[in-house]
Amino acid sequence: MDQPKMQKIALAIHGGAGTILKSSMTPELENEYRVSLRAALETGWEILKNGGNSLDAVEEAVVSLENVPLFNAGKGAVFTHDEKNEMDAAIMDGKNLSAGAVAFVKNVKNPIRLARLVMEKTEHILLAGIGANEFAREMKVEFKPDEYFFTDFRFEQLLSAREKGVVELDHTTNEVQSSKSEPQSSSKPKSKIGTVGAAACDFLGNVAAATSTGGMTNKKFGRNGDTPIIAA
Repeated sequence: MDQPKMQKIALAIHGGAGTILKSSMTPELENEYRVSLRAALETGWEILKNGGNSLDAVEEAVVSLENVPLFNAGKGAVFTHDEKNEMDAAIMDGKNLSAGAVAFVKNVKNPIRLARLVMEKTEHILLAGIGANEFAREMKVEFKPDEYFFTDFRFEQLLSAREKGVVELDHTTNEVQSSKSEPQSSSKPKSKIGTVGAAACDFLGNVAAATSTGGMTNKKFGRNGDTPIIAA
């Protein structure tokens, strides 16, 4: 029996759907971003390097980013108009074209893990809101209290958006902040930041992708973005 042809492994990650200008960051903040991104990259790469599959690699890379308050996903998710954190995530397996996603889930530490469970444990592709949270409890995924998701920077973003009466895409600003510092003002042009993702190819040539987000600052009425919509 012929052995599968071994492919070169590959992994790409991103910590924001847009551009963060170096001029908008202190050296300390830039280092925080680099350290966090490298940690996520190394987490996924270690899996691939040791013969693991692409699906595990992208899931764990995104989990790493969800656990960092710098990024608009998981712990760093932006606030809704009602001062809640409603998160979306999706994962896709190129090997069999399966996918799973969740939308506006609350208090789930790592929405990307829940998205994978939707793919592997249900006959559905997308679960949302109350139903998604009920499924999360049934699957015994880790929940966190509201305080876990609260950061001064994200809350200041919400207050600013509410004052202006706007809904902002991943808070469209260059006013990026250290997880350890207070918000600062900036007169620089605005750009889009937020949402995390990963794509990988393993030794067998199987491709997978994963993405996670907190959505839009000041969003209302159970707004659902494009992140959990497969192929959107």
